[in-house]
Amino acid sequence: MISPPFGRLTAVEQKLEGEYRSLHTELLSHSEEIAFYNGADWEKTNIQKGYDRLHSHMNYVLGKKFLMGIFDSMLVKYGAVMVGYTVVGLPVFGPNSAEYLAKAGNDQAQITKDYVRNSSLLINLAKAIGRLVVSYKEVQSLAGYTTLIHEMDQVLGDLSGGKYKRVMVTQGNERNVEAVASVRGGAKVVYSDQICFKDVPILSPNGDVLVEKMNFEISPGMHLMITGPNGCGKSSLFRIMGELWPATGGTLFKPPVDKIFYIPQRPYLPNGSLRDQIIYPDTYEMQVKKGITDDVSINMF
Repeated sequence: MISPPFGRLTAVEQKLEGEYRSLHTELLSHSEEIAFYNGADWEKTNIQKGYDRLHSHMNYVLGKKFLMGIFDSMLVKYGAVMVGYTVVGLPVFGPNSAEYLAKAGNDQAQITKDYVRNSSLLINLAKAIGRLVVSYKEVQSLAGYTTLIHEMDQVLGDLSGGKYKRVMVTQGNERNVEAVASVRGGAKVVYSDQICFKDVPILSPNGDVLVEKMNFEISPGMHLMITGPNGCGKSSLFRIMGELWPATGGTLFKPPVDKIFYIPQRPYLPNGSLRDQIIYPDTYEMQVKKGITDDVSINMF
């Protein structure tokens, strides 16, 4: 009744740690989508909140363990000794002491011998019982870990039974083209209302040249669809335009970040509420500062 539920607290700690690590995994897995959405600040805030939840819970658990450690140490070190001496002292100082003294013949040596022998046995017994009492913490911690392992075993069993299906993402191999020395210079980026590539090479970060020079122009109101086989540089073109990859030459005209929106190839839904999904990468606080409330959003839809 005195001890906190360390088993449940351990399970919660492992769950929060798993969520915190999952946030980092999501960031690594969807780094390109997050970069297209300009969601770096949102992800940083979300990861920081996950860390704060874990840190707060661990501080709470450590505080409880510290207090229970003091209580357990006092119980084992002093409580066992006091119980042992109290029990062995009952025959001599208890209500039936006269009967015991008469039986012992008031022999002080015999009484002392019995007292020392019995006290040693009972004190050791009390200490052993105290160790059993203290061991509940380890048992509770083990229960917390085994609960999570049991849940993982259930998930693996469902996966083996075909209840869950993994999503396999296949990516085409990019075509290696001989590097051209003339396109290694730095590109000039100009912010404007139109999108225009003038002699901009499409290069991967490792130096593979996909297109030696790209030239096209899109004015407001125009529509353009870019098609081609896998690995020809379609995605690479948008990565360069979104400044995920460096533009190594020519002149790039494009709207500023707050005037253009990129839709990545793979959908990305961050952890959060439905509101967070809709307004990503903004937060609710940012929307309020802009004067956008729920009523305004509903009218927009």
